[in-house]
Amino acid sequence: MPSESAAFFDLDRTLMAGASAYHFGRASFKAGQMTRKQLARDAIEQVRFRLRGATDEAVNILMERLLNSLKGTPEVNTARLMPDALAGILPRIYPRMIEVVRWHQSEGRSCYIATAAGQEMASILATALVMEGAIGTRFEVDDDGLFTGRLDGPFAYGEGKAQAVEQFAGREGIDLSSSWAYSDSASDLPMLELVGNPVAVNPDAELAEVARRAAWDVMRFEKLGQRLRIGVSVLIAGAVGGSGTWLAARRRARAADLPLRSKLARR
Repeated sequence: MPSESAAFFDLDRTLMAGASAYHFGRASFKAGQMTRKQLARDAIEQVRFRLRGATDEAVNILMERLLNSLKGTPEVNTARLMPDALAGILPRIYPRMIEVVRWHQSEGRSCYIATAAGQEMASILATALVMEGAIGTRFEVDDDGLFTGRLDGPFAYGEGKAQAVEQFAGREGIDLSSSWAYSDSASDLPMLELVGNPVAVNPDAELAEVARRAAWDVMRFEKLGQRLRIGVSVLIAGAVGGSGTWLAARRRARAADLPLRSKLARR
């Protein structure tokens, strides 16, 4: 019987602020693989995602667009984008969530990223964060090293992510009933309901309501609106040359980014 417990972490708006796909797109643009118009569209979607979370329609459209763009391209081209993409992602990792990861590890639980993002990027990110591994979406590659435009396994989103986590747990001997899962979105309810300890992180409205009714733990620390206001005050102060005001605004900006002590880490 499985005996080991683990912790599974969604990536976007859970481990990190915003969407990892935007930073992959930015790296693609710098490499000449995406137009400026496409990048601008992704930037707008990034702000919407930070404010409201993901929708099934938006995620499926993004995946279809990605598959079409990858079809016939060498796998190595995508691999070469990873360092630049990670350079955008790593500064946006929530310090509070790293505290939670380290707490789980100190309790003897392995920690895994579970994301709709590509398996390669998720695995590299997990290594950078000193986590035990990752579960992501796999893209089919033919014998010539070219993407076929098809998935190699389930799309790790919604029910597909839960299926991937369940299969992974079976292979690794993980007891899901004593494990943990973290996510911001109602789309991850299938994964959250797999484990004995689900946690809602910066939840969207639907997940927040489910968590309230089920008495799940909830973590809230995403303060995009506050940071936008601080950013505007910094820019205005700098423009008018008010150094004292600028310094005060900058201090507030730094304070907003200080890691918060997790109630889970105190257990």
